[in-house]
Amino acid sequence: MELELNQEKLLNDDTCCSSSNERKSHHTDATKKNLITRLNRVEGQIRGIKGLIEKDTYCDDVITQISAAQSALNGVAKMLLETHMKECVVDRIQEGDLEVLDEVLVTIQKLMKK
Repeated sequence: MELELNQEKLLNDDTCCSSSNERKSHHTDATKKNLITRLNRVEGQIRGIKGLIEKDTYCDDVITQISAAQSALNGVAKMLLETHMKECVVDRIQEGDLEVLDEVLVTIQKLMKK
């Protein structure tokens, strides 16, 4: 029951990584650059898909491109989850904040719904 309440609270929480009131991630510059590069590619893929729709491209071809964009975005999510667990979660556990474990479980549930 308590886990369910924590999960519900966390599902509605848009913040990240730090245990203070204003939570922020603390990724390295290299990680941020990699994430932004990947997201820029996804953004380009989405614009390309929009162009395909505008040009009345055959549906199957558009769906293939949508699938590729989803895979690329999933790659970004996996990378973020990995760095979140290795950095943010470890830091919070070391600070004695074990609630972060419930948060990670909710985050994984969100990713698995997709």
